[in-house]
Amino acid sequence: MEIRIAGIESESIVDGPGLRYVIFSQGCTHNCQGCHNPETHSFFGGTVDETSRIVDEILESPLLSGVTFSGGDPFSQPEPFIDIAERLKGKGLGIWCYTGYTMEELMEKGTEAQKNLLTHIDTLVDGRFVLARRTLSIPFVGSSNQRVIDLKRMGINSGEHDTMAGKAV
Repeated sequence: MEIRIAGIESESIVDGPGLRYVIFSQGCTHNCQGCHNPETHSFFGGTVDETSRIVDEILESPLLSGVTFSGGDPFSQPEPFIDIAERLKGKGLGIWCYTGYTMEELMEKGTEAQKNLLTHIDTLVDGRFVLARRTLSIPFVGSSNQRVIDLKRMGINSGEHDTMAGKAV
């Protein structure tokens, strides 16, 4: 399945706990002032890749603790992220996802695909980046309005991923 990405960071320690593989989605409608990745906003930028190739690359690294979906906004193209998550199921990798939407917005107004993506994520970092609330004191968020939500503990995730969620935050 094709996915439009802004880039990949194969070994990150800042996008969730442990050593993580980060996929930066291309495309975002939030356009938050002061966004850390403004080059990811256009839906026509980045490159097109194959989810199967990305998963193969992830599985080649025995040192990874998990995978993080970032952006742009992964919920702008949920189907390829669902495909990646399903291919990684049972491989011992926790899945984190950053989004400008709140969990409530996704659950109440999201498309079926967006709601389905939620069920594949262990930890959701939600909410738009607010420059006036920028913080460096809360792990894994950019502004104090954003939340780190353990979807697995809440029963939203099917619980089939081995995750470090909740241990680091």
